[in-house]
Amino acid sequence: MLPSLFISHGSPMLALTETPAHDFLRELGQALRPKAVVVVSAHWASRQLLVSTSAQPETIHDFGGFPRELFECQYPAPGEPELALRLARQLNAVPTERGLDHGAWVPLSLMFPEADVPVVSLSLPVSWSNAELVALGEKLAALFRADEGEENILVIGSGSLTHNLMELRAQGAEMPAWVGDFADWVHERLEAGDRTALLDWEQAPHARENHPTPEHFQPLLVAMGAGGRAERRHHSVEHGVLAMDVYAFA
Repeated sequence: MLPSLFISHGSPMLALTETPAHDFLRELGQALRPKAVVVVSAHWASRQLLVSTSAQPETIHDFGGFPRELFECQYPAPGEPELALRLARQLNAVPTERGLDHGAWVPLSLMFPEADVPVVSLSLPVSWSNAELVALGEKLAALFRADEGEENILVIGSGSLTHNLMELRAQGAEMPAWVGDFADWVHERLEAGDRTALLDWEQAPHARENHPTPEHFQPLLVAMGAGGRAERRHHSVEHGVLAMDVYAFA
């Protein structure tokens, strides 16, 4: 069975800018060949759990103020309606039609640039507790383990290890201590398998400074629930305050 992944997607410009995180995601995709991807993105927030049944999900440019080149990017990966409907039944989720927001298509366009891996989007039910989000990941893993034909499905939580856009600095700026302290705390707890602490991550050092709102951290909880032991596959920082960490949960 494939590991689940937590990917920090950072700025939408990650799709075009050759940073260490951009280069890493390109390399990561070359080592993976999933049957399909199930992605939970910070940019599809909801109260109840939703699942996209779109056969050809559109590329959503859910941002502003970026170069035209970014708005011209298209990621025409197919959906997988049959898988989506099965997930809707088994997870008690509401089926709906929706495209791929930049939290989904930006990292996937680097990992699978041929857009030939089907993608199913699950919403992020932001009103759920941390424990419920971990349980969602656990349910996904259990469903795919139970169905031998679905063992090669890749679960991705796409958010950002740190995400305070009000504090953005120039690309290449030095990382402030409050970002490093939080990123180190998360890394240490993941490495130790300390899920109890991570379920209370809002009490971590500088948690509120790094996440004024929780939606970019919450996909990590889903990915953690869907896998086992954590391994940090990548660490870099962009714009001083965006920790671009990628974790695999084997």
